[in-house]
Amino acid sequence: MEENLEQATFAGGCFWCMVKPFDEQPGIVSVLSGYTGGTTESPTYQEVCSETTGHYEAVQITYDPAVFPYERLVELFWQQIDPTDAGGQFYDRGSSYQTAIFYHTEEQRRIAQASKERLNESGRFPLPIVTPILPAKEFYPAEEYHQHYYKKEPQRYQAYQIGSGRKAFQERYWRDKK
Repeated sequence: MEENLEQATFAGGCFWCMVKPFDEQPGIVSVLSGYTGGTTESPTYQEVCSETTGHYEAVQITYDPAVFPYERLVELFWQQIDPTDAGGQFYDRGSSYQTAIFYHTEEQRRIAQASKERLNESGRFPLPIVTPILPAKEFYPAEEYHQHYYKKEPQRYQAYQIGSGRKAFQERYWRDKK
């Protein structure tokens, strides 16, 4: 990795929905869908969905912090999820669909924690923020057909965004950020 580039890892439920919002930002070099946080080495999608690996569906973002700082990545992350739901995200239920911020450095941990506290105190949500902030673990890229799904299957992606309830939730809680 180039010296000035860094990595950020976020679990936000279905990783299909977590790529596009980051992919469209300046300074983002790559967004990779995959699995992290569990104990199984090189898990498959089927293994992760079985809820036996301990992995989360996640995205790993390579970015230039001089162009798009970590603080902005975390802010954008919050706008993609329901941070008050500990049982999964929207239509997708289970531990592999839970949310988390995986920090790679102590500075990322500090920034994420401060951001979580601000969001909790903001009153934006009627329930407390339950998204954990965890140390980054090995990240395993998902199968190729999952990568940049929004580009490969735009109609299915749009239908999923709407059908899962994610889009309506974003519009309800983040309308002011559009």
